[in-house]
Amino acid sequence: MSMNFHIKLREGNKLNNRSEDMELGMENGASYKEQEEEEEEEEEGLGWGKSLPVQSVQELVRRDPSSVPERYIRDHAERPKDRGVVSAITPDIPVIDFSLLSGGHEDERKRLDLACKEWGFFQIINHGVEEDLLCRIRKAMGGFFNLSYVEKKKYAMAPNDVHGYGQIFVVSEEQKLDWSDLLYIIVEPTEQRRMKYWPIIVPDFKDAVDMYSTKIKRIAEELLGNISLLMNMKRDELLAMHGTWKLSMRMNYYPPCSRPDDVLGVSPHSDGSSITILLQEDDIPGLQIKYKGEWIPVKPIPNALVINIGDSLEALSNGMYESIEHRALTNKDSARMSLATFVNPDENADIGPVDQMIDEIHRPRMYKTVKNIDFLRHFFSKKLEGKTSTHVLKLDNTE
Repeated sequence: MSMNFHIKLREGNKLNNRSEDMELGMENGASYKEQEEEEEEEEEGLGWGKSLPVQSVQELVRRDPSSVPERYIRDHAERPKDRGVVSAITPDIPVIDFSLLSGGHEDERKRLDLACKEWGFFQIINHGVEEDLLCRIRKAMGGFFNLSYVEKKKYAMAPNDVHGYGQIFVVSEEQKLDWSDLLYIIVEPTEQRRMKYWPIIVPDFKDAVDMYSTKIKRIAEELLGNISLLMNMKRDELLAMHGTWKLSMRMNYYPPCSRPDDVLGVSPHSDGSSITILLQEDDIPGLQIKYKGEWIPVKPIPNALVINIGDSLEALSNGMYESIEHRALTNKDSARMSLATFVNPDENADIGPVDQMIDEIHRPRMYKTVKNIDFLRHFFSKKLEGKTSTHVLKLDNTE
């Protein structure tokens, strides 16, 4: 999608500036809710995890575009300009023609296998998600982040879960924060949706999410079907192992930053999912992956979707397909949005190597088998810090 389709996000609403400035020093979360809402949330119990409330980065920028609080300034070793020099000829991640893959094209399936083994990241084209729908879902995201702060904080995360508006993976008052805001929602299965965190005040938000998630679900089924074949299983076997699988969405907003070389939009991490399907901007780069020890950019391809292997699939494949560390950068001039859709097995599904991926001579068992809910709660209990979550999946005799 070109910038003609990208909604221009204003940094605040003049009619609400005074009240929003008074609120900015308050924390996201329970302080924004009535007491009865807090009690209702506590009764619902713990979900996948929880995160400490933090200020809105979008509002920090609106108030003072030149200011970058110390809590966002990274140590020198973590800063983008100090994390290694990319070679003059930067490699591009693989591109898969989804229409050929879904048509049973054997060569395209082999390209998928190579992409999963060598990169853990690839882009898909000709995936069947119409350009108009991509425009609609971007506009819906922009419509939410373009709301006044007073409106957005109505969807703030509860004290005991990660649904809603704010930041996640904030586990201490000392850790460095990401230069971004987000909205996190579960879309599948529909009975597990928490609709009070869906900003249906935004025109077309629910319909756009419904239509987009239907398309993404079809893509995920096709990808998992092909990966199942590559793992020497029946086409529907890997999907069946997922049980009643979940689709969750993380809508990201990265405000411009006056010191982009000193902050990170998202800290380095791998995803806890089986696979992740990302819609990024067509003309504003920001995503980087760690490839052979260097951080390389994922160059946007108009209307393409970015796919990456998650920790769960790494365990299921006994390490044949590894999740890859990635991060997001900011820039001085433009806000950037992205939409990550995470495909997760059922909470009660077992995460561990399938029999077909275990060979006592060539590929002995390297991962434990754990319940997905236990892994997810561990995943959401930590700050983003590389591939630290996969350690709990590996057997003690592996590194």
